[in-house]
Amino acid sequence: MSITFNVLDHEMVPEHSIMNEEEVKSLLETYRITIEQLPKIFHDDPAVRAIKAKPGNVIKIIRSSHTAGRAESYRLVIKRPKK
Repeated sequence: MSITFNVLDHEMVPEHSIMNEEEVKSLLETYRITIEQLPKIFHDDPAVRAIKAKPGNVIKIIRSSHTAGRAESYRLVIKRPKK
């Protein structure tokens, strides 16, 4: 018997979404960075798999914050290196 569980439905997992090209361009211009300077997240992370993101995608993660109310962070999806 196989039980499926969507990790995004868990209350402890923040909202994840794939950014489109315009959003990524605006993000990089706003912070004056290159895409390689973004923090990374592996393609096989459960939340990344749940939203069907691929290596090269940039994802936005929105968390609830006690101090800021809402905190956004961004990650570049990369392939996990083989051992």
